[in-house]
Amino acid sequence: MSRDKEESSILSNHTIVDDFVAPLCDEFFEILYQDDDILLINKPSGLLSLSGKNPLNLDSVHYRLVHGQDGATPAFPEAKLPHRLDLGTSGVMVVGLNADSSKHLNKQFQARTVQKHYVAILEGWLADDQGQISAAIAKDRSLFPRVKICQTTGKEAISEYTVLQRLDHPRRSLVKYTPHTGRTHQLRIHSQFIGHSILGCDLYQSDQSEKMADRLMLHASDLYFEHPRSGEAFHGRCPCPFD
Repeated sequence: MSRDKEESSILSNHTIVDDFVAPLCDEFFEILYQDDDILLINKPSGLLSLSGKNPLNLDSVHYRLVHGQDGATPAFPEAKLPHRLDLGTSGVMVVGLNADSSKHLNKQFQARTVQKHYVAILEGWLADDQGQISAAIAKDRSLFPRVKICQTTGKEAISEYTVLQRLDHPRRSLVKYTPHTGRTHQLRIHSQFIGHSILGCDLYQSDQSEKMADRLMLHASDLYFEHPRSGEAFHGRCPCPFD
């Protein structure tokens, strides 16, 4: 048996056990914009985008949208999420409020016509003021839920960055990220790949970076897309809480 076939056989027999339970999130998501077709919301760090299979992970953005947030937001029973943010990532998300708008938004994300900007704080000082990271990403079945950089089996992943500020004591870099692809954990593993992990990241960290913040220092700040009803260009923005 070849090495590739042997590895494939091992992975196919590997049972993935997901016993993760998300900590309780006391923060509500905030509605930034609302009309008949869409919502823009600010997701807090520490809230799942979608409920997990584990019943202990029922609480999520989608669950709260459909059922309402007591005393904060009403229920939106037809709400759908055309995209998601990681548990630790905060920031702007667009929500489809009916079947037609959700379908329209889904097509835009699939076609990669939606532009997204993120703000992050990275460990250390980046040498260049701006640049592009091109490193293919594949699932890491032996270390679920992690992904890995793999140029042979991975899918194309491209992230553009601009350094906004270099911070002292300790050295950190405030950066704007523009991902040109939407791979799972893309910005987190790309940051580690270039030797500057995002502070507070528990999956793609250096010896010290996870301990340097009490949350993942990654925030979705901007979305540019086409409004599903009017067809007009639409800009959703959510100021970063740590820039």
